[in-house]
Amino acid sequence: MEDYRRIADSVAADIAAGRLRPGERLPAQRSFARRHRIANSTAARVYGELARRGLVTGEVGRGTFVRAPAAEPALADPGGAPVDLQLNFSVLPEQAALLSAGLAAVLRPDVLADALRAGGVTGTAGARSAAAELLARTGWWPEPERILFTGNGKQALAAAIAALVPVGGRLGVEALTYPVVRTIAGRLGVSLVPLEMDEHGVLPGALRASGLRAVYLQPALHNPLGVTMPAARRAEVVAVLEELDVSVVEDGVYTFLSDEAPLAALAPDRTVFVDSLSKRIAPGLTLGFAVPPAGWTDRIAAAVRGGGWTAPRFAVDVAAHHISDGTAAVIQQAKRADAAARQAIAADRLTGFAVRADPRAYHCWWELPPPWRADMFVAAAAREGIAVTPAAAFAVGTAPNAVRLALASPPPERLSAALDVLAGIARGTPELGA
Repeated sequence: MEDYRRIADSVAADIAAGRLRPGERLPAQRSFARRHRIANSTAARVYGELARRGLVTGEVGRGTFVRAPAAEPALADPGGAPVDLQLNFSVLPEQAALLSAGLAAVLRPDVLADALRAGGVTGTAGARSAAAELLARTGWWPEPERILFTGNGKQALAAAIAALVPVGGRLGVEALTYPVVRTIAGRLGVSLVPLEMDEHGVLPGALRASGLRAVYLQPALHNPLGVTMPAARRAEVVAVLEELDVSVVEDGVYTFLSDEAPLAALAPDRTVFVDSLSKRIAPGLTLGFAVPPAGWTDRIAAAVRGGGWTAPRFAVDVAAHHISDGTAAVIQQAKRADAAARQAIAADRLTGFAVRADPRAYHCWWELPPPWRADMFVAAAAREGIAVTPAAAFAVGTAPNAVRLALASPPPERLSAALDVLAGIARGTPELGA
């Protein structure tokens, strides 16, 4: 085993035995290297290995700290936590009744016979037309013949990345990004390159990073920041991508809550637009969409088939019915109102804190007050039965001192109460919350 891993094992043993406690700061890497009589580069590898194991977290300008055990930096099932502000799926009380009519139509014997046939990545003509209607935005109407179907949105992202970036290639992503993209990239052998952001999204100049084969961006209601690129920034981003001849995978999973034209409208020849039904309708009705540029359809379709990501015909037909009969549009409008109401609750309960949020989004970004650090805050919230997500889950590189709050899942009254508890924790100190 390499020397750096043996040293990492020793530090991990100290953490497990309690000799290094959650929140304790590790020495600067140069000091660590001198203490262990190793090269600075080896010390960097030790710290990187500890971070990979989820044992430490780095914070900008502050150093490296031992993580609290409850603060695993990944989006996961919060394990039955009473209040889930970690996973962001909205299911409205009236949805079941609205959706049942569409299901009844599909369950007619003659319709069901077709729905039970083997599916294909291109679906049916009717399904493609329905999907085009669903995905259409201001200034953009996707051509139905270019729409491809996958089992869910994650599979659509994986297919797009697999088709655009070879093994060992470099994919540019926002410095804070959707955590699943990190997992996808790891499985595909793709290296992620963090791209600097500001309050408007990715900086156009950051796209000039060396050797990028493609970029993955969330222009609308960015997860986790809630940022929506203004029109001027979108134009700048597209201009740089055109200049560099770089392709883009555009994640439109939250576009149903906004009205801006996608990058696909500005750069149709280099954008693969990806979306899904899990946020728009319900997590139990999964279906992904990929809309590649003209001439790329076969390329993306081959990646879908190669990954085994083709959508079941039944899911495609059910979705087409929900779109065609207007149910999907009704649910979308109801969710817009629901998201706005939940943002109003968050704004009221977290007044005075550094919370960033788009009033249309189902999530917000909380830059924690000192002396709180994200991992300690997550652990304190968990002790109160509230699951939140630390910034480390989204960071490609060093994580800021913040958490994301997903507002979609709890009933409004429980959301309000949970936010009151979190505000109380933040007004205290880590010692009091321990």
